Amino acid sequence: MKHFPIFLAVEGRRIVLSGGGDAALAKLRLLLKTEAHLTVFAPTPAPEIEDWAAAGRLRLVRRAMEPGDTLCAKLFYAADEDRVEDARTAAIASADGALVNIVDNLGDSQFITPAIVDRDPVTVAIGTEGAAPVLARAIKADLEERLPASLGTLARLGKAFRRAVEILPMGRRRRDFWADYYFTSGPRALEQGGEDEIKITLQALLDKHEIKPEREGHVAFVGAGPGDPELLTLKARKALDAADVVIHDRLVTPEILELARREAVLIDAGKEGFGPSMSQDDINALIVTHAKTGAQVVRLKGGDPTIFGRLDEEIDAVSEAGIGWHVVPGITAASASVAAIGQSLTKRGRNASARLLTGHDMKGFADQDWRALARVGEVAAIYMGKKSARFIQGRLIMQGADRTTPITVIENASRPDQRILATTLDALPSALTKADFTGPALMFYGLSPRETQASLAQIQQQELA
Repeated sequence: MKHFPIFLAVEGRRIVLSGGGDAALAKLRLLLKTEAHLTVFAPTPAPEIEDWAAAGRLRLVRRAMEPGDTLCAKLFYAADEDRVEDARTAAIASADGALVNIVDNLGDSQFITPAIVDRDPVTVAIGTEGAAPVLARAIKADLEERLPASLGTLARLGKAFRRAVEILPMGRRRRDFWADYYFTSGPRALEQGGEDEIKITLQALLDKHEIKPEREGHVAFVGAGPGDPELLTLKARKALDAADVVIHDRLVTPEILELARREAVLIDAGKEGFGPSMSQDDINALIVTHAKTGAQVVRLKGGDPTIFGRLDEEIDAVSEAGIGWHVVPGITAASASVAAIGQSLTKRGRNASARLLTGHDMKGFADQDWRALARVGEVAAIYMGKKSARFIQGRLIMQGADRTTPITVIENASRPDQRILATTLDALPSALTKADFTGPALMFYGLSPRETQASLAQIQQQELA
């Protein structure tokens, strides 16, 4: 992030602009929405600028800008559309202490003006750091359609009521009040009786929340999916938005954690196979302790919490403490990984079932029904199998598995840094060593990527010919 977004207080402050053409008009249409004192320097201003000056909306000075003209200005726009003149006026404004924006000159500007969705006092600013103005305009158009015009009225009246709401304790009680107002009671009141009805509703709502008991703590066991934020379910997004505390494992990506509320407490309770880990008892205690304070807790697990996530142990701990809970399923790594290689876990004529296995458990390398898995056509998704690859290979070969059985390993499934390794049972340990995977990986026994499968079929046809 090269430009840090802020909202600058400009009420009653000076903003100066040099220029009288199209670039100046574009900036002024936006600046006239503010409560700043606008001054425009332009020897030959456009008729619209003259009209705004005549209406008292800005001060027009019909000459080129000179040293001292930007004293006490908060912002300055160089909009003469002339490189030399823009550089001259920008130097004057910078010397006078104003922040400078040169229209269509990102490199020499000290700030940029974002695309804005105006629902005063609600303002949404969209910036791309000059990389994609077309994209910013598209996002703006989408938000314009989504945000009702009435939102500004609700926010304006709500803002005037904020001091009265201070009688409620800070934290969840206040958040519940405002959520009720903005998403339920406020829109309904505006539709039924306008602003007068909203004022009545605000007071009734405050009375209701003042006597309302504190919400009890609750735990949501949420699947974060394989890593791509776009693969989160809507229910998972809602749980994150409501969470006071998020207790997450090491497989949850930073991009997903970014979706939690800024005020939420984020706690890393990562467990790593054959590595340093927080004990399960400590994790259980952590969940229960926070929920007992009345917090809305999200236990965020990579993939789906019901698959190799120790969900039962955590639910038991929460239930024994008398705390409410629910489970939000997620897309498991097997689903994301098999999609990445263009295959399906089951296929008519090949296999009517598929196994989900773990490469290790609490006792170390996990034992399975290797004899059944060694049969031709069997398919298995093996979680946490990187470090137990040689063990898995040995067990399968001992049970008569074909050494040429395809094996595919997908690292960081669904993420930008996803990698796919296509190998065989015989070459598995050495291929993994060479690939040097460091991220979470899932292993498919009996499956190869679709393009690899197609290439092998083509070679076989050539040999037959």
